[in-house]
Amino acid sequence: MSVDAIRIETGPKPEAAVIWLHGLGADGHDFEPVVPELRLKRAVRFVFPHAPIRPVTINQGMRMRAWYDILQLGGGPEDEAGLRASQKITEELIRAQGLPASKVVLAGFSQGGAIVLQTALRYPGWRAWSRSPRTCRWRPRWPPNAARRTAICRSSWRMGSTTT
Repeated sequence: MSVDAIRIETGPKPEAAVIWLHGLGADGHDFEPVVPELRLKRAVRFVFPHAPIRPVTINQGMRMRAWYDILQLGGGPEDEAGLRASQKITEELIRAQGLPASKVVLAGFSQGGAIVLQTALRYPGWRAWSRSPRTCRWRPRWPPNAARRTAICRSSWRMGSTTT
């Protein structure tokens, strides 16, 4: 399976990779401008995949880039086939990096974030972490962490915030 994606390397022989999934209706170019702003000292490969184009039910069936169909707002049925297909795409991207899973970071916005969680909680041997002790603490008794040794973290940074 070939995945259409933008690939940017910040230097030769990348030591790590970041796979960053966009939100509904966007594409891989959405977060591309972030890379030079990071001013990384080590070589990192950034992969910004494009979601497939599909009809989205809540948008009157309009075809757009979406990691899965949204059937309705609120609770109810979900597009399990679409979720699993996007999980498979993300797993393929992880393997394609040729790096240990510990050197691959998954990031996502909105629908992309949902697929990142879907994948990270199910990928064999996966570990997720945060360098900021204020945003993430290891909680081994929390069910997802106990089952997979995966820490789920969220950023406390908000646009316009002066703290990190």
